[in-house]
Amino acid sequence: MPFYEHVFLARQDLTAAQVETLTEGFTKVLAEGKGRVANSEYWGLRTLAYRIAKNRKAHYVMLNIDAPAAAVAELERQVGLNEDIIRFMTVRVDALSTEPSAMTRRGDRAERGDREAGRDGAPAREGRPERPRREPRAAA
Repeated sequence: MPFYEHVFLARQDLTAAQVETLTEGFTKVLAEGKGRVANSEYWGLRTLAYRIAKNRKAHYVMLNIDAPAAAVAELERQVGLNEDIIRFMTVRVDALSTEPSAMTRRGDRAERGDREAGRDGAPAREGRPERPRREPRAAA
């Protein structure tokens, strides 16, 4: 069966438990279509780049799916009908990733307080060395 990554954004006024219930419902839709969710990740309540339907924030959830195309089409239909979902996207991938997504790794790094993370928890710049500090000039 083909593999997919499905990400949906739920309204900001939902609780995390309600978002989990939505995720379980979508998992059941896939199971009825002879598919399965290999992994699901809740990325949390995050700020949107721009307002969508009067929402400034949204709950992000990613599902790694192993299902036939008909099951994924039914999932997209159900997600599109749900009023609590403001955006979704499904992408076909060659293989399902066994490691955590970049969004999850970023959150783990910020929680651990890595030294290389910036003050705001963002990862440090890669590829550019730090500028050397200049010595103060002596007065003439």
